[in-house]
Amino acid sequence: MAKTIWTLVEIEYGRPARSSLEVLSKAATLGRAEAIVLGAQAAEVAPMLREYGAAKVYVHADPAYDTYLTLPAVDTLSELLKTHQPDLLLFPTTYDARDIAARLNARHNLGLITDATDLQYEGDELRVTVPWGGENVVTATHPHGGPGIVLARPKAFSVEKVEGGNAEIETLNIALNGASQSIKILDRVEVASEGPALEEASIVVSGGRGLGKAENYKLVEELAAALGGAPGATRAIVDAGWLPYSYQVGQTGKTVKPTLYIACGISGAIQHLAGMKGSKYIVAINKDEHAPIFASADLGVVGDVLTILPQLTAEVKKRKAQ
Repeated sequence: MAKTIWTLVEIEYGRPARSSLEVLSKAATLGRAEAIVLGAQAAEVAPMLREYGAAKVYVHADPAYDTYLTLPAVDTLSELLKTHQPDLLLFPTTYDARDIAARLNARHNLGLITDATDLQYEGDELRVTVPWGGENVVTATHPHGGPGIVLARPKAFSVEKVEGGNAEIETLNIALNGASQSIKILDRVEVASEGPALEEASIVVSGGRGLGKAENYKLVEELAAALGGAPGATRAIVDAGWLPYSYQVGQTGKTVKPTLYIACGISGAIQHLAGMKGSKYIVAINKDEHAPIFASADLGVVGDVLTILPQLTAEVKKRKAQ
């Protein structure tokens, strides 16, 4: 019998968030994918999900989900779990989904695995791959017979459209608990940025400790701008205060899968590799010829990034001008 996998779909600018579509697409390959979409725009978004493999969509269009923090969503999912028995809850690793997953786990004792990069069923056994000091496979089972929760890393799965998909849409009438509407969102602030978003960029240029000092990070930004890409960073220079967390690539930062990833002065710690090893092509620039990053690189350049980066940027600009 096909497994039933629930996904929680978040809404961004009137459309399903890419991270939600990633896990929905994956769920459709594992069994029967069912989506839950909440908020004022839920009814408009629900029909879009049939294109990504949803066999059923639960909809609750109360604007309270958008006005308050995650407690209304937790209550709704908790009520659904009392009357339905999915085999798995597969959520993207977002701030809201992490909070919801943790609260559902505590309420229902479901079992929770985070940071998943892949998962497959082998019979009734769920095998989940998580990065842990390299590549380890964790075998997860739920002996009590109930569902478990898995949080997937961003970009772990691709977004796949399904031809001729047709989803049943069920409108929920679950009453929202007034007590869950105690933490209100007062304001939303968007941080202005130039160039493509780091997670979506087809070219990423990242810098590490090999740059020497914060002032030299501008060399990374200049090359990224010349290539039409996005600048990134290692945890080391983010922790050192050179850059905000939004630049961090790695196990505890953002996961990127660009066509081209250029690592500048980055040694290649496992934690950093976990966030960028899915790149199609990796170019490494490091003066240490024994740096671990070269083992993962398609092209390695042994040399001083402070000398190479300005020359590389100048050559890119020259060729673009021709």
